[in-house]
Amino acid sequence: MPSDAVKQITYLAAALKAPRILEAATRLAEQARDAGWTHEDYLAAVLEREVSARNASGAELRIRAAGFGSRKTLEDFDWDAQPAIRQQVGALASGGFLTEARNVVLLGPPGTGKTHLATALGIVAARHGQRVLFATATDWVTRLSDAHRHGQLPAELAKLRRYGLIIVDEVGYLPFEQDAANLFFQLVSSRYEHASLILTSNLPFSAWGGVFGDQAVAAAMIDRIVHHADVFTLKGASYRLRGRGIDSLPSVRTQEPAN
Repeated sequence: MPSDAVKQITYLAAALKAPRILEAATRLAEQARDAGWTHEDYLAAVLEREVSARNASGAELRIRAAGFGSRKTLEDFDWDAQPAIRQQVGALASGGFLTEARNVVLLGPPGTGKTHLATALGIVAARHGQRVLFATATDWVTRLSDAHRHGQLPAELAKLRRYGLIIVDEVGYLPFEQDAANLFFQLVSSRYEHASLILTSNLPFSAWGGVFGDQAVAAAMIDRIVHHADVFTLKGASYRLRGRGIDSLPSVRTQEPAN
């Protein structure tokens, strides 16, 4: 490529804050000449490289900001352990559930891959341009409690509504006090038919009344969650127990009140 053209492209790329354009233009110039591309074909190819690189960079920033405990993908999930849900979960990779503000609920015993799938779908969302936040149910309650204590709960809920996906991991591992249950209900209600939630739980919906300490609150919450949702039940023994001679873990239930 002539030096004057390189200088001009360098200047223009900097002005557009698109530094990768120069590399793509240089790399594709010879290919374009040899293949007889039109000017339009060449321009489209250069811009496509820039857009792809920019999208990948933005996705990486969104993934880092989401707060995932570790990176998991749908490709590295052990589908042999959960063959019944493979097709339905795989269909979510298109990201359509996000534009429809649909929820995803993953139920099942510990160690069956719920957090893995929730994380993987969160990464899918980030790659589709959505902002994502991941935390356990107890961490979410702590965040909402802090906002409520400082008189900032409405502002915090409004801020969270700007995220295309919120992931709530480990619903039911610890029961909530009444105030905490009410705060969690407000989080669910604020996102109802507005933006997506992914929730994981080791308990069936029938046991959520014990988690939230109030059957009415639990019922109202479940009603909003599942109205527009894909619900998956994972089965089997924990992958952490494989090869250790232990077939299953004790059932996990919320603590019953003392008589």
